[in-house]
Amino acid sequence: MSKLALMQWRAFGPGFWSRFQRATSGIREYNYLVRVKTSITLPKELLDRLDRLDKNRSALLERAATAYLAQLERDARDRRDIKIINRNAARLNREAVDTLDYQRVP
Repeated sequence: MSKLALMQWRAFGPGFWSRFQRATSGIREYNYLVRVKTSITLPKELLDRLDRLDKNRSALLERAATAYLAQLERDARDRRDIKIINRNAARLNREAVDTLDYQRVP
């Protein structure tokens, strides 16, 4: 056992290293197996702006696309929730009035 592994074992307890390796194996697999090389065409001005933010264009565009897709999913979920609330608005309002009437101090 190396000195580093021995120090980690002492610091984090028995089984830590194997738990750590199991927990991070999915990350390593994702990093090496999931990504697909692709090519896109963007205006030079946009590329210049991207480069000023981060020299790793792929990582920056991946984060931007992930954030954008998450926002689209949140918007769609919010629209569904509003439709459900609007469909049930009359009943919910009656329940709210009933609750307020019950809580009113005589």
